[in-house]
Amino acid sequence: MPVDPAPVASPGDSPGDSSDGGAPGRNPADGGEHRSGLIYAVLAYGLWGILPLYFLLLLPAGPFEIVAWRVLFTLVFCVLLIVVTRTWRPFLAVLRKPRIVWIMGLAGVLIFINWQTYVLAALSGHVVEAALGYFINPIVTVFLGVLVLRERLRRLQWIAIGISLIAVVVLTVGYGSLPWISLVLAFSFGFYGLIKKRVGREVDAVTGLTLETAWLAPVAIVQLIVVAGISGLTFGTVSPWHTVGLLSAGVVTAVPLLLFASAARRLPLTTLGLVQFFAPVLQFLVGVFILGEPMPLERWIGFGLVWVALVILTADMIASGRAPRRASLEPT
Repeated sequence: MPVDPAPVASPGDSPGDSSDGGAPGRNPADGGEHRSGLIYAVLAYGLWGILPLYFLLLLPAGPFEIVAWRVLFTLVFCVLLIVVTRTWRPFLAVLRKPRIVWIMGLAGVLIFINWQTYVLAALSGHVVEAALGYFINPIVTVFLGVLVLRERLRRLQWIAIGISLIAVVVLTVGYGSLPWISLVLAFSFGFYGLIKKRVGREVDAVTGLTLETAWLAPVAIVQLIVVAGISGLTFGTVSPWHTVGLLSAGVVTAVPLLLFASAARRLPLTTLGLVQFFAPVLQFLVGVFILGEPMPLERWIGFGLVWVALVILTADMIASGRAPRRASLEPT
């Protein structure tokens, strides 16, 4: 679950921690810090990678009910976390900045689109297509840098974008329609990352998620009312375990985020950028080998082209010594 490109100290982090690995008081090359950071990163991306299985366990709840409860219970969890950790000060400081509050509302809209599309994909047999969205997200982020931020790309970056466009064409021809799930996920998260990049140093992870879900809470309530009127709500009517599963949506959303925030302080961004592919790889494996989604030849060719583009992009990143945008590191 993506939230902040520049998270600040979360519970359990030492005051000297820094996201750039260069805070005073500790050695950035410390082996223990690196190992713990790697563990946090793998846990975060691992949890994000198996999210489709979690959403499938919530059936017969539909995608609109699941996302609505996810918004509301995430808000409750974040408020409780702020109360327990007594971190009201940064939250109230952000509330005194109307511009930031409105920006977080826009970020909330984008992440709502991302969440809703992802859950729809997970419950409709399109987990592999959702994984494709997160594979191409780093490439989309680079592309948006050109369109929105007027950045200049190096030759290998242009090659990676070109190969990705060919991959989309191959998948479109093979299936007779655009892979819209992949594109919506990649672009909604890409624009979300651009917005969060602008406010990342002013809003910590928990505050950001709290504000985003607070903006979305009225939408979630309306969504639940509509679902109740059309098909009826499943919350509290299926089984105790199902109810617990829906109640856990807030924890399932926030815990990987906090793990990621801790990892970001302990790992160089280059390392974190490489680990980010762990989540879509797991989603791909879940879709193909656990859920049995079809992988015809054109899909293998399309994925193969995307993977080639990612290898080129990663090689260019390492060779140039430039870290990827952190906004592209946090999956849903």
